[in-house]
Amino acid sequence: MNVTTSTLSLTVDDVDASTAFFRTFLGYEVTVAADGFASLTRGAADPAADVVLLRRGTEVLPPEQRDRHAGGLILALTVSGLEAEERRLREAGAPVTLPLREEPWGERLFQLTDPNGIVVQLVEWTTPARTEPAPRAEEPALRVITPAPEHVTESPNARMTGLAAPSRGSAELSTWTVSMDTGQTGPEHRVNREQVWTVTAGALEVTSGGRTEKIPAGSTFVLPPDVLRRIHAPEPAEAHVAMRADGVASVPDTEGTRPLPWAR
Repeated sequence: MNVTTSTLSLTVDDVDASTAFFRTFLGYEVTVAADGFASLTRGAADPAADVVLLRRGTEVLPPEQRDRHAGGLILALTVSGLEAEERRLREAGAPVTLPLREEPWGERLFQLTDPNGIVVQLVEWTTPARTEPAPRAEEPALRVITPAPEHVTESPNARMTGLAAPSRGSAELSTWTVSMDTGQTGPEHRVNREQVWTVTAGALEVTSGGRTEKIPAGSTFVLPPDVLRRIHAPEPAEAHVAMRADGVASVPDTEGTRPLPWAR
C-alpha cells in the first residue's frame, strides 16, 4: 500500500463556519467547494492531513451516518514553536479552549474548538525529564561484628554465640559459634534451611539419616534442610555454623517451629 495523502472527513452543521475557522487560524485553503461540501488542504508539501467538511444530512453519506456530526475526536497537529503559536492564535482571536499545558510523558499542547465543536489540538513533543532516584544513604563497605555477652545463648546442651545476623547487620546469612562440653548432646531436631558446620576444636558426633559420623577439628559438614539430626560432643568441642537468616527449627512430636535466637 502506497499512501499519498491523508484526509479527515468531518460531518458538521455549518460547513462555511468550519471552513472559515480552518482558513483563518490554521492556514488551510479550499481546493474544492460546493453546497454543503468543502475540501481543505495546507498544500502538498505540508504533512498535515487534508480536511473534508460535509454538511450533516447530505445524501452522499450512508443513511446511518447522515444525522451524525463530528464529535469525540481530536485533530492533532504537531508543530514547532508551540508557545509562539498559542500567542499568535490568541492575538488573532482564536477560541483557545484548553490553555497550554505539559503532560508528564513529554507532550506539550493546547486546544482550539471550532464553531461546530471540532477540537483541534496543537502539540509539541519534548524529552521527558528523567527522574533521578533519590540518593541512598551510603552503606559501609565493611561491617565488623564483635561478639558480646548479649549475643550469647546458654542452653543445657551448648553455648551459642551469635555473629552475623539480621539484627547485627547481615541481610542474608546468619553465623554463630557453638561450644559444647564433654558429654553434652543437643536434642533431635530439624532445621528448614541448609546448615554448614566447621569444627574448630575437639570433635563432634553427628547422627543423621540413620548413621553417626565423628567430625574432627578442621573438617566441615553440611546438613541439608529438614533432615533429622542430633549433635553430640564426645569431648570439648567448638564449631562455626552458617545458615540462611530465616531458618527455624522443629522437634519431632511437637507442634510448630522454634526460632534460633542467636541467628536473628
